[in-house]
Amino acid sequence: MDTIEILRTVSKLVYENVKDLAGTKEAVSGDFGRGAGGDISRNIDIVAEKTVIDYLKEINFDCVVLGEECGRVELSPNPKGFVIMDAIDGTTNAVRGIQFFCCSLAFAADEKLSSITDAAITNLSTGDVYWASKGKGAFLNDKSISVYKEKPIYKVVGINSSGSSPELMSRLAPIFEKHNHTRHFGANALEMAFLAQGLIDVFIDLRKKIRIQDMAAGYLLVKEAGGLMLDENLQPLDSDLNNEIRLSFVAAANKEILDEVFSLIK
Repeated sequence: MDTIEILRTVSKLVYENVKDLAGTKEAVSGDFGRGAGGDISRNIDIVAEKTVIDYLKEINFDCVVLGEECGRVELSPNPKGFVIMDAIDGTTNAVRGIQFFCCSLAFAADEKLSSITDAAITNLSTGDVYWASKGKGAFLNDKSISVYKEKPIYKVVGINSSGSSPELMSRLAPIFEKHNHTRHFGANALEMAFLAQGLIDVFIDLRKKIRIQDMAAGYLLVKEAGGLMLDENLQPLDSDLNNEIRLSFVAAANKEILDEVFSLIK
């Protein structure tokens, strides 16, 4: 089985195992402390992660798992690469029953973001799977997708400003003032998938808080859909893969819209 088929298959298993948990008391039952990523682990997170790890063990997939809750789990002494897993991205939404959360999985051949070869982001409210393999384009289920290529009638700018400092909010203020259609739905990976699908034109996260697991799959998906993935200095984004790193990033449909939005930032 190809790597992308493994990611797509296990993503669907996660959907089946958690789709009825969202918004229920069972989603938060148990005391699991804080995961490797630093956030409080909820039952729905644990169920989703266990689904992924159990499946990878079942098929004897030689890899190292880098999970948001479980941290680094070595499933083989001779791994072929790394499965970068945020089994539930948007846990707050999932716990409250807000229908915007996803499973984000990526496979990297080496311990660099730029070595990601396959990615799957599954909308856990609908079961739709966004996926990509390096050099082969981006897809939603069986349909090819791309970033929005025309001049948009309504320019949609996604900004993750949760927990931002007053200084960062001051820098971003002109964007909020200029653009009436700013959005943040609460799950970075799924929002990056929306950009790859052409629903969002720019997505900005300059908080230096994003974990590798939150954006690894989106990184490849956006690039394969024809978009740009850049760091806070608007240079090509790359990073080591570990739980300690926190990143800023910018995803954009094209350079023209990127330049227009960033010309407003102080």
